[in-house]
Amino acid sequence: MPARMMSIDLRSLVLMSGLMGLLLAFMTFFLRLSYPRSIRGLGLWAAAPAWVFLSTLLFAGGGIFPDFLSIVVANLVILTGVICYHAGIVRFFGGRPAWSLWIALLALMTPPLYWYALVEPSYNARLILVCLVWAGIFLSMARWIWRQGPATFSARFTAIVLVVHAAVLLLRFFSAWRPLAEEGLFTPTRVQTLYVGSNALMLLALGMGLILMAGDRLRAEFEHLASHDALTNVLTRRVFLDACEQELARCRRHGRSMALLLLDIDHFKAINDTHGHQMGDRVLVDLVGRIASLLRRPDQLARFGGEEFVLLLPETSQEEAITVAERILAHVAEPRDGLPPITVSIGVATNRSDEDRMDALLARADKALYKAKDEGRNRIEVA
Repeated sequence: MPARMMSIDLRSLVLMSGLMGLLLAFMTFFLRLSYPRSIRGLGLWAAAPAWVFLSTLLFAGGGIFPDFLSIVVANLVILTGVICYHAGIVRFFGGRPAWSLWIALLALMTPPLYWYALVEPSYNARLILVCLVWAGIFLSMARWIWRQGPATFSARFTAIVLVVHAAVLLLRFFSAWRPLAEEGLFTPTRVQTLYVGSNALMLLALGMGLILMAGDRLRAEFEHLASHDALTNVLTRRVFLDACEQELARCRRHGRSMALLLLDIDHFKAINDTHGHQMGDRVLVDLVGRIASLLRRPDQLARFGGEEFVLLLPETSQEEAITVAERILAHVAEPRDGLPPITVSIGVATNRSDEDRMDALLARADKALYKAKDEGRNRIEVA
């Protein structure tokens, strides 16, 4: 086994890893074209392996290209690829990459790379510098994913890959301090073969992990769209009714109370006719924001259609529900700059007995709502 490992052509291994990275770049690029713009960072993840591929061409050209290209520029190019991975992760989680910091890092890396490539050539000195910088960047990426990402397989896998890669780099960092004979990138020692091979494998695993993370984000967005209203971002009718059925069943089992509030914007058609449908949409979004600011964490709000909304209040008596409705009534009526004034009518219903069914509860809330509208609107009625 050692003899076989020693016979590996490291130049070919570097080129092969670059080609695999180029294929990964194409895959990620086409994902970026097909995925929604809300999933950010994919462009940088596509650029990263492309930069790595370019660096492998420069590294493999050692002895053919000038040392400035095959060493200094090659190291700066592959570092640019690593920076793109980091910046893509930051954008993926909604942050802003610190481009000025990264440009400064590239500028700081250039003089020592130049010195130890052309003035006092030393592969070990370059290796110490590069391994330390890479390990720091990979650990920063792992920290971003572990703290910002969901507890999914893809996020945990990617974070672990980054930690393992950083550990390999730190081991190589310490091994480079040992007083051994001077090595080169393609010197086929056992340590160098493991280092080059693990770098290629880990960068490929990193790309796969990032693609899996993007897929998980896409699936989560589709699930959110399927369960939430596109305009107001509250629950859809179907999902809300399922939640109500579960809460009602829990109330039956434990003898608890729950309340439904059915709300309707008064004279909403007049707002659309006078101010236009875009203004009407703004009013709906504003209404949801006002209501949401008054709710507890377990409370759930849904859009039932048009300007009608329904609110589920678990563990709430009729008196408490009326209090919540009064707060909503007052808060909605407060004027807002740039929006026409509105009021709402509210129907309140609570579960009455162990035999109460969801359709009966909704029917009573609906009856109370229509009574509120018949009695003059901008009021609360209870059924």
